[in-house]
Amino acid sequence: MTYCLGLYLKEGLVMLADTRTNAGVDNFSTYSKTFVWERPGERVITLMAAGNLAVTQAVVNTLEEGLVPAGAVDGGPQTMLTTPSLFQAARLVGQAVRCVYSADAEAMQKQETAFTASFLLGGQISGQPMHLFQVYTAGNFISATPDTPFLQIGEHKYGKPILIRALSHGSTTLMDGVKLALVSMDSTVRSNLSVGFPLDLVAYRRDSLSVTLRRRIEEDDPYVAHVSAHWSEALRSAYQGLPVPDWQGGAAVRDG
Repeated sequence: MTYCLGLYLKEGLVMLADTRTNAGVDNFSTYSKTFVWERPGERVITLMAAGNLAVTQAVVNTLEEGLVPAGAVDGGPQTMLTTPSLFQAARLVGQAVRCVYSADAEAMQKQETAFTASFLLGGQISGQPMHLFQVYTAGNFISATPDTPFLQIGEHKYGKPILIRALSHGSTTLMDGVKLALVSMDSTVRSNLSVGFPLDLVAYRRDSLSVTLRRRIEEDDPYVAHVSAHWSEALRSAYQGLPVPDWQGGAAVRDG
């Protein structure tokens, strides 16, 4: 299992993924699930993956080799560095998923192995809008919007509440988005052993056409440790500051 999230902000994109994979409680490994294609001044595309590691790696390798877009009547294979738009990039990812499914799904089913793969795809190509997409196992996809400014894949339930309560497409700055993403990930890492460090962070400022921030974050990172401790204390303080419920016919509820 893994956890990846993408924030779609007026200022830009924040995308964060863990690197833990597991095949049982005693078989944990570290693999990056973050892939970036960048031509400064022309395009930045970031892909994050969750699901069966062999499947997601096969999808990424297929994208690297290139695919002739479905329905194309002429032209050669396209890659993330040649696709003409982010929408077409999302379609290319979906096509790659279906290609891997056609090749491997039957054999996987015979081995009782689930074919699972989902992706977050975000970025911008020169002269076009910035986008953030979520691509499903079937190869279809949805887009983040100002009304729904974040997307998650993998083990997402623990990190969702803070995003629902605090995230705003219009008023959350890029660096505030980084903080929110780290708090969301911290909640997930604390709650699920199948999600863990190191983390891969990519932040992109709209219309910059170059990666604003890319960082591999280790578990002993001082800033992340500070965020985790400060958030835990803030939650405790907020909980302790809540009024005691008065559910005894108007009488004060006493401790004990």
